[in-house]
Amino acid sequence: MFEGRDTAGKGGVIKAITERVSPRVFRVVALPAPTEREHSQMYVQRYVPHLPAAGEIVIFDRSWYNRAGVERVMGFCTEEKAHQFLQLIPTVERAIVESGVILLKYWLEVSEEQQLLRLQSRIDDPRKIWKLSNLDLKSFSHWYDYSRARDEMFRFTDTGWAPWYVANNDDKKRGRLNIISHILSQIPYEPVQSTDITLPKRQKAHGYQTPKQPLHWIPTRY
Repeated sequence: MFEGRDTAGKGGVIKAITERVSPRVFRVVALPAPTEREHSQMYVQRYVPHLPAAGEIVIFDRSWYNRAGVERVMGFCTEEKAHQFLQLIPTVERAIVESGVILLKYWLEVSEEQQLLRLQSRIDDPRKIWKLSNLDLKSFSHWYDYSRARDEMFRFTDTGWAPWYVANNDDKKRGRLNIISHILSQIPYEPVQSTDITLPKRQKAHGYQTPKQPLHWIPTRY
């Protein structure tokens, strides 16, 4: 799972991990805001169905730690609920790990200067404006509230069975490589042996001709 401040680069890291792997094995989960029904459930309940089975890798783009971060800082939950979450979640994670799941928790750290540059880039570049939300703007002024929430989250939930791994992501390319390298060091695997593959001969036409009816070709502009 990937957590971090706004603009920390979670989406870029996840894209780098998944762009050259099988979607049948890797699955990305980014849940929207909870529905009215989900608000009445146990907090982590809506995440549990997305946990992986054997041979699967699920990547959470934000996770149940929303409660310890953005929900707490922005007032979407009470302090009482946030503290209750911090006390209970290590037990839940222990049960997940003891069931056989390899649980890796990454916090992407970004400096104040880099966050400012990235947010300003989203404002100035029309190609990135879709990345900018009202919540991003509100969160920007709460740097130290997020710092305090992060520190307390680490204090309660950095456990022996599910530790937090912190990655400096001011340099996105280096950060992505470091995270991928660390993931590979945490998961036992055997390299797939490559095989020599030769394409078979293509069949002969045996009289086939392309039909002469007009085809709706798109304009060749480039």
